[in-house]
Formats: sequence, C-alpha cells, structure tokens
Amino acid sequence: MDFRVSRWMYVYGKPVLRYSLAIIFVWFGFLKVIGESPAEDVITATVFWLEPEAFIPILGVWEVLIGLFLCLKKTIRLAILLLIFQIPGTFLPIVFLPEIIFTEFPLQLSMEGQYIIKNLLIISAAIVVGGSVREPEFVEKNIKSSDTNF
Repeated sequence: MDFRVSRWMYVYGKPVLRYSLAIIFVWFGFLKVIGESPAEDVITATVFWLEPEAFIPILGVWEVLIGLFLCLKKTIRLAILLLIFQIPGTFLPIVFLPEIIFTEFPLQLSMEGQYIIKNLLIISAAIVVGGSVREPEFVEKNIKSSDTNF
C-alpha cells in the first residue's frame, strides 16, 4: 500500500503542484484585475510611488499570465521568469509596513503577515516546477535530488 501511494504521489505530485500554483495565480490576479483583491490596501500602502488604479490591475494581469503560463509545459520557463520579477515585491510590506505585518515582532504575524510569509511556499513550489522542465535530461544523466540521501 505504501509503495502504491508513494508511486501515485511521485507520478502526479508535480502536475498537481503546477496546476495548484496556476489556480492561485489566476485567482489572485483576477481579483486584482476586477478590483476585488483583499490585498489592495497593503499593495497601495507598499507601492506608494505608483498609482494604484493603474498598478494593481497591471499586477493582476501579470499574475494571471504567470498562472496561465504554468498550465502549459512549453511556457513554464516564461512563468518562472515572470515570477522572479513578481515575488520580491510581495515581501516589500515587511520592510515598509512592519506594523501591519506583525502583531508582535518578530514572531506573531497578522493575517496580512501570514499571507506574505506563505509566499515562501510559493517560491519553493516554483523551484520544484521549474526544476521539472529538464527532468528527462536529469534522469538520463542520473542527476539526483539533493534530498536523496536523507
């Protein structure tokens, strides 16, 4: 039973992860495009040098594109490239708005803080998805994951 469950996870885990990321980016991005994102206030206060009426929908379209590009194996690299430019901005509130991010510095996070810190998981998932682009070549060359020995 353990083998069958593990095999299923091995076979389907990366596609499930990729489509889950895609759903998150399309969903959150679409909310920004239609002006319904719960993150609008934080974005507006963080990126105070840009007009939120223009910037937030553009950011939303950017995120929708990340999600759509994750859906097709041929465009994963493009999705990762867009993500590289998008993700650092998601951590700006920690620098500019620590009073909103923490209820008690440095460990107790507000809901906004939790929303931001979860991006560490998104980064990790993107690394796994991005690493899968050349997986057949890595398997052929017997390149192993760094956690193989654990």
